[in-house]
Formats: sequence, C-alpha cells, structure tokens
Amino acid sequence: MPNLDLVVREIADEMRQRRDRGEVATYIPELACIDAQAFGLAVIGVDGRVAAAGDSDTAFSIQSISKVFTLTLALGKIGDRLWRRVGREPSGSPFNSIVQLERERGVPRNPFINAGAIAVTDVILSGHQPREALGEILRFMQFVADDPSITIDEAVAASEQRTGFRNIALANYMKSFDALDNPVDFTLGVYFHHCAISMSCRQLAMAGRFLAHLGRNPTTGHSVVQPERARRINAVMLTCGHYDGSGEFAYRVGLPGKSGVGGGGILAISPGKASIAVWSPGLDANGNSHLGRVALEALSKRMGWSIFGA
Repeated sequence: MPNLDLVVREIADEMRQRRDRGEVATYIPELACIDAQAFGLAVIGVDGRVAAAGDSDTAFSIQSISKVFTLTLALGKIGDRLWRRVGREPSGSPFNSIVQLERERGVPRNPFINAGAIAVTDVILSGHQPREALGEILRFMQFVADDPSITIDEAVAASEQRTGFRNIALANYMKSFDALDNPVDFTLGVYFHHCAISMSCRQLAMAGRFLAHLGRNPTTGHSVVQPERARRINAVMLTCGHYDGSGEFAYRVGLPGKSGVGGGGILAISPGKASIAVWSPGLDANGNSHLGRVALEALSKRMGWSIFGA
C-alpha cells in the first residue's frame, strides 16, 4: 500500500505548480474575492489517521456540498417519502436549470441540483421557523465533523440572497406546482445560509466519515444513518454529485463525490477506506473545481481507491 502522507504531499506540490487552475466564480460577488492559487487536500481514514497538505485548514464556503448533509437530514425526517418530492436521476442540465422543472411539473430531477436541494430544504423547514431549521442543519454539521466551531459565513449568505435571482425563480416555479410547503422566502433563506457554511478541508473530511464507514462515526461507533442509507447517499453522489460533469468525474476519479459549485470544494468518499476533501477555487466549464478533480483522480489512482477496481 502506498504511503498516504507522501502521496497527499506529492499531489499538493504538483497542484501548486500547475498553471491550469480554472476560473474563480463571479456569480456570487463574495466568492470572486477568493485567491485562485489556494489549494488544500485532507484525507481521513476510517481508522482516524489524517493526511493533509496545502491550505487544508483554511475555511471556505462549502456551497453545494452542504446538500449531502441536508439530504441526510431530510431522509432522517421522512425516509423514502422524500423521493416523491425529488428524483434520483442525473439531470444532464446545468445545476440551476429551470427547463426540466416545467417538463416534470415542479419535481426536481435529483437532490443535488439547486431545485432539488431547495425541495430538500423545504422538507427540513416544515414544522419549524427558519432559524430553528438552520440551527438544526448547522448542529448536524458540527456533530458529524466533531467540531462546534463551524459557522456560517454571513457575508456569503447575504451576497447569495442579493444576487440569487435564478434560485428565486426556481423556488417560485416549484411553488406554482405546489412542490414547496413553506413560504418561498423562508425556504430560500435557509437554503442560502446552509450553502454558506464555512469549513476547512480537514473539517469537511471529518464530516464525511460516516459515509465511508457504513453510516457510523468511526471514532465513537455511533450510527449516523443505517448502512443501506449510507450506500444510497453515496450512489446518488456518484451519479449526480457533479451535475452535468458527474459522468466525467465517475470516469476519471471512480469515487462518490459532491462538488461545491462556486466554492471550489469537493467531498469524495472511498467506501471502507477514507473521507476526502479538496479545495481549489478555480472552476471548470461545469462549475466544479478543476484542480480538485485532477487531484482526486491522482489520489484515487495512486492509492487504488476507485470503486471500479485499482
């Protein structure tokens, strides 16, 4: 077995030297200020061993990676009834597309596109005030990461609220089909804020450990979700976690993963082996971290971690 610490350091060094870094997101003004040269990588094995390099302790806005954790919470609340509200199929369209919603009468294609994540957020909000629902999401993130210091970047949340016209349109369109139960402003407020949760690669890799360990926290042994549910969340991450770049990610990396469009982060899971978080703000044409994907491809190949075989 290759030395994980050495592999992680080598990959971070290689990424620092690359010139093809992608383009930093500008559609959320606060994200346009991020240093395009930043790169962090953290890998946490199910045995708790940590290998990290680069800017792995620098906090960033996790953006759409939060959708993995809101999906977990929503499934915990209403179980498989959630799949009446949102599908499980790849979209083949941009993450913020409105076209499919019209054709499919307000039912989003999967929980990781923006419309799907808004529907999932609406489920978590039901029966609560927005502040209570957001507190539940934040506490869950702190719990699975074993870190009470995790917070929301209020500047990023406010920036998203000021400029999130496409998401506002998506939510109103879904409401017109009675696909949302709560007031649009309430659901969107919670959605914008959980996308603005700020975490480092190390914290994010910690938070994903239960998905690498059959739904259990490997440190405490406590169950977060049942093994079957962990497998299914991983399956949706593999097929839908990178929007219309999901097939390319599966082809090159061979791991379940969820990108944070705009934030430049990716959470990837090697089942039974490790939880991995990478951050590089420069994005590819699909809005996913360019060097993040390149780094994960190298890591998966050198460690023999692809779920499709070494």
